[in-house]
Amino acid sequence: MKCTGVLLTVIALLMPHTLQAETPDARGLEIAAQADKRDSGWQFQSSDMEMILRNRAGKESRRKISTRQLEVNGDGDKTLSLFHEPRDVRGTAMLTFSHGLEPDDQWLYLPAIKRVKRISSRNRSGPFMGSEFAFEDLSSQELDKYQYRYLRDEACDRYQCYVIERIPLYDNSGYTRQIVWLDQTEFRSIQIEYFDRKDELLKTLNFSEYQEYPGGFWRADRMEMTNHQTGKSTTLLWFNYDFETPLKSGDFNKNALKRLL
Repeated sequence: MKCTGVLLTVIALLMPHTLQAETPDARGLEIAAQADKRDSGWQFQSSDMEMILRNRAGKESRRKISTRQLEVNGDGDKTLSLFHEPRDVRGTAMLTFSHGLEPDDQWLYLPAIKRVKRISSRNRSGPFMGSEFAFEDLSSQELDKYQYRYLRDEACDRYQCYVIERIPLYDNSGYTRQIVWLDQTEFRSIQIEYFDRKDELLKTLNFSEYQEYPGGFWRADRMEMTNHQTGKSTTLLWFNYDFETPLKSGDFNKNALKRLL
């Protein structure tokens, strides 16, 4: 009997730490499911972030952002991002309801026109606020969004990693595929390579300076996205993580975006 993707996911989630799948596709899904399982159960979190944008010449501009996230059982997470600096983007806010194969729901509040604008799913591959991160990069990476394949084991940075390929299954992605390096101990993302619609290497995202928080949840304090085709890059520096202050679904409301400040 041929196993469905759902059944394979259940099998992978029930397995402890030993990876036993026989085919590359099944093993790739098993590894991705283990990573997803390790980062489940945090319920809610808040954090602050500094975004550093660099052009091809290395000139920098900086933005300060606060974020809130709510874990949703049976669906994708909800994320709210609010810009504080510089002055020209102060008050800009983005709300994302992530889903599996269904299009994510995203809204952007633009204080200059005092309007909440829905982001079309067709624009999910566009850059977020001039950065090298696309809108789709900032939504939660739900397990069902991709098809997986195990490629190899190899050393990455100071870790021994699983290397898997994931192919977006959702519509309007800007990528044909992504190559992901996950450390074999904690299943943390160490590096992701993004290939454009011509299947050429577009960007690389590196994660570093991981810290462990109560509950066994790991977060990278530094993320570096490099665009190999434009020479531009964006760094995200994360701090002030809070897993204790409760958040509820009502805190993630598109009608309240303009009242955040």
